[in-house]
Amino acid sequence: MNRPRPRPARPAPPPAVERPPVAAADAIADTRTWLERAVIGLNLCPFAKAVHARGQVHYATTDARDDAGLLEALADELRALAACDPAIRDTTLLVATAGLRDFLDFAALLRRADALLAEMGLDGVLQIASFHPDFQFAGSDPADIANATNRAPHPTLHLLREASIDRAVEAYPEADAIFGRNIERLHALGAEGWRALDVGAGCGRSATAAAAGGAAA
Repeated sequence: MNRPRPRPARPAPPPAVERPPVAAADAIADTRTWLERAVIGLNLCPFAKAVHARGQVHYATTDARDDAGLLEALADELRALAACDPAIRDTTLLVATAGLRDFLDFAALLRRADALLAEMGLDGVLQIASFHPDFQFAGSDPADIANATNRAPHPTLHLLREASIDRAVEAYPEADAIFGRNIERLHALGAEGWRALDVGAGCGRSATAAAAGGAAA
C-alpha cells in the first residue's frame, strides 16, 4: 500500500524589512511641493491658496510606527491647533514619515482618529481629512486617476478648523460642486499629466534642485 508522501513544509516568509523613516525635512519639502503644484496648482482646494500665502499652514511630522505613537502625535497636534490663534496657525498637515505606509492600515487608523477627536471634545471644532500615496475611494479601481484628489507624497492627516471651513464655504460659490469639478479636472489631466506634475515622494528635493539650477542660470 502506497502511503501519501508528506508534502515539504513551505518555507516561512522572510521577515518584513522595516524601511527607514523619511527625513522630516524631506517629508515637509515634499508635502509643501505637492500642496503648491497639485492642491493649489490644479485648484483642487480653492481655500488652500490663501492660508498658504499667509504662512498659516503648519507642517508637522511623526516617525511613530505603531497606532499608539501615531495617535499620541495626532493628539498633540490637535491640542496645539485648538490652542493657537487662527491668524498664526489656521491648519496643520501631520505627515507620517515611517508608519502607515499600507493604505489599509491608514484607513483603519482614521476611524480611531475620529474617535480621538470626539474623546478630546474637539468634534465640531476641528476636522480631520486624509491623504495617502495609495489612497483609493471605496469601490474604485486603484488606477482611477480620481483617487489622486486624495493622494499625497506621504501618509498625511490634515487638521482643519470647522469655523474656517464654514467661512470658506460661505465665501465660495457652489462649494458642493468642488469635488465633482476636481474629478473632471483630473480625468482631463490623465495619469501621464499627473505624473508630469512630479508630486510623489522626493518631489521636494527635485523642486529645490530645479530652483537652485534656475538661480545659477
